[in-house]
Amino acid sequence: MEMIKLTIDNKVVEAEKGTTVLKAARKIGIEIPTLCYFELKGMNIENKPGGCRICVVEIAGRKNLAPACATEVMEGMVVHTHNIRVLNARRTVLELMLSDHPTDCLVCAKAGNCELQSMAQQLGVREIPYQGEQSTYRKDTSPSIIRDVDKCIMCRRCEMMCNDIQTVGALSAVNRGFTSVVAPAFEMNLEKSPCTYCGQCVSVCPTGALTEVDHTRYIINALADPTKTVVVQTAPAVRVALGEEFGMEPGQIVTGKMAAALRQLGFKYVFDTDFAADLTIMEEGTELLGRLSKHLAGDTTVKLPILTSCCPGWVNFFEHNFSDMLDIPSTAKSPQQMFGAIAKSYFADKIGVDRKNMVVVSIMPCLAKKYECQRDEFKKDGNPDVDFSLSTRELAHLIKQSNIDFNTLEDEDFDHPLGESTGASVIFGATGGVIEAACRTAYEVFTGKKLDKVDFTELRGLENIRQATIDFDGLPINIGIAHGLGNARKLLEDVRAGKSKFHAIEIMACPGGCIGGGGQPYHHGDIEILKKRSEAIYQEDAGKPIRKSHENPDIIKLYEEFLGKPCGAVSHHLLHTHYFDKSEEVIIND
Repeated sequence: MEMIKLTIDNKVVEAEKGTTVLKAARKIGIEIPTLCYFELKGMNIENKPGGCRICVVEIAGRKNLAPACATEVMEGMVVHTHNIRVLNARRTVLELMLSDHPTDCLVCAKAGNCELQSMAQQLGVREIPYQGEQSTYRKDTSPSIIRDVDKCIMCRRCEMMCNDIQTVGALSAVNRGFTSVVAPAFEMNLEKSPCTYCGQCVSVCPTGALTEVDHTRYIINALADPTKTVVVQTAPAVRVALGEEFGMEPGQIVTGKMAAALRQLGFKYVFDTDFAADLTIMEEGTELLGRLSKHLAGDTTVKLPILTSCCPGWVNFFEHNFSDMLDIPSTAKSPQQMFGAIAKSYFADKIGVDRKNMVVVSIMPCLAKKYECQRDEFKKDGNPDVDFSLSTRELAHLIKQSNIDFNTLEDEDFDHPLGESTGASVIFGATGGVIEAACRTAYEVFTGKKLDKVDFTELRGLENIRQATIDFDGLPINIGIAHGLGNARKLLEDVRAGKSKFHAIEIMACPGGCIGGGGQPYHHGDIEILKKRSEAIYQEDAGKPIRKSHENPDIIKLYEEFLGKPCGAVSHHLLHTHYFDKSEEVIIND
């Protein structure tokens, strides 16, 4: 690789040809402020439009200032990143942005996490000298995401994430000049667009232009209602990220503290979505083995590869973009919805509570879960299996509002019977974890032999698309894994074209899987945070006394007492679903 030598702030640096000034400066510890630029290192996620002009620098011999994020290094280049001319330009650019920005910081959902607010503090902006007309737009509230476009600064990070990484195509720049904004085509509502509610646009938005729909007030009302039995479940990825909201290091496992905090908040029963993840493996794994057996018997009508169905963002993407293949995904519901179905049937009967008086709350790393629990097929006589879903961030805010000192809480355990789980269920939170958990059970059920090693490390990692072959005692099972919807599209197009060699494919909508969900604490593009969360997931798995879903004693009891057998009549009715053709569902506003 050709190396370029240049000088930045009187320091000589060598950088590869094609490197931007921004990256070259960071290489030697010089931090240039940015707003529109976003990078998730190691996963080929980068946005460098150069539109905001906050990162401008002075380059000797050039008349105009240049955006560091979009200017490539050149031999002998001399760069000044913080002289008076540069500082004055940055302040002016920021002041102009703020002149067309709401000042409702006290009630903004991004207060404390707003990069525009932080930039104003960093550049010492204490007043807005430019007064004039402000652009105003209607607020758009979907089941999962709120668009408050008055706060959009046209950084276009969301557009990059939606179009280039997720390939969803729900957001793009519309209009020109003063009225320009990032929105769905024809400024339609998100709910009527191809949006999958994955929430990755929210995770990269530097302001309050994109935020989650907050269900906290509904939870508080339910907890205060003496006629309601309020039950909570917590997803595996939450326990390795929640601590970050309380000053802990990324990847610190706070399972016990989380359970204790939820009890202090007033939840009657504190359960674990991991229990439902084990249940998902029993159903999805049985479905996989059923299809494999038919395939091996020569049935040419069997649908392979089977696709995992745990991720509602991915399911929504599939329904919009691959509606011609609706018979390929597993029909198993997601763990969130399986839990709700069991809680409001099996468990409600055990404690003598009418399902209408039970409120099931989910704590999820995902914003699409808010949409999922509102889908009509997950309701019984209009009553949803899961009533409300809170993001990891929302739970943290609720704990802080309640003046609970999270860091000093003594560890507590989950309640039973819906709180017992195995190591297989914990790894659902990381990309590759669902299919690894399935392999642990499917191998032993299919071969009748005990696994000597339950760690299928070949299925782990953060590569965008991975593949591995698992030996089922002489039968090679080809596995595909993708995280991020753009990567999923590549695998699905091969399936559609008849080119896929896989027997099973796991897909997660978000980069990194659930650990990088749109409702997790903001990681601001730091891939090391995702790596630490992933490592913690596998650490918790390794520490579990039981690491295979079919050995969970409460799962065994559930089938004996209530469900009968995996994919049987009762479980099929409660725990399986069907999919819909949404390819023609995009509707333009009147």
